Amino acid sequence: MNIYSIPENTTCLIFDIDSTLYTHPEYASEQVDIQIRHFAALRGMSADEARSVIAENRAKWKELHGSNPSLGNTLTLLGIPISESIRWREELLEPSHFLSEDPILQDTMKCLATHYRLVAVTNNPVKPARKTLRALGIESFFPALVALDTTGVSKPHTEPFLRATQIADTPAANCISIGDRYDIDIALPLQMGMGGILVNGVEDVYTLPDVFRLRS
Repeated sequence: MNIYSIPENTTCLIFDIDSTLYTHPEYASEQVDIQIRHFAALRGMSADEARSVIAENRAKWKELHGSNPSLGNTLTLLGIPISESIRWREELLEPSHFLSEDPILQDTMKCLATHYRLVAVTNNPVKPARKTLRALGIESFFPALVALDTTGVSKPHTEPFLRATQIADTPAANCISIGDRYDIDIALPLQMGMGGILVNGVEDVYTLPDVFRLRS
C-alpha cells in the first residue's frame, strides 16, 4: 500500500472495484482477454494476433495522451465505440464464476460505511459491476456507483470522479480515491485535490480501518 494523501476532513471514499475489492489475478486477466478474444472473432483473426493489435494501440494511446489507456479507450482506436464495448462486457462477464462472498471485506465495508460515504467508480458497465459487488456480498454498501455507461468515458478522466463527488454531495478535497493502478485510479484524483491510496489488492483494503484509526 502507498498512501499519497489523506485529507484532514475526509468524508468520502471512492473505490475502484476490480483488483481493488478482490484479489483474483485469473479473473482480472480474463475480464480483459475475453473481450480481446471476442474482438478477434469479429475481425477474423487469432487471439494472439488480436492481443498484438491491442498492445500496439495501447502504446499509440499512451504516446498521444501520456497515460496508459483502459481497454475500452484502446478499442476506440480500432473502431469499437464505448457503447459497443459496454455491450460486450454486459454479455460476456460473469464474476460469480470466479468470485464469492468475502466476510472480511464485508466487515471492513461495514466499519468504513459508519464513518464515510462510499462510492464505487469503475471502468466496467453498471451491470457487471453490480454483479461483482453482489458476488462479494458488499452491494448494499454501494447504493450508487459510477460506471462506464454512467458517464460514457473511462478512467483516467475527470468526469467519473466528479460524478462520484456529486453523488456523495461533497467536494473533491474531502475525498480519497482508492485503487490498484496509479495511472488510472490515483494520479488524476490527486491533481483534482483528492487524497489517494494505492493498494495491492483486497488484503490492503482490509487494513483501511486501521489506517484511518477507526478501531481501538
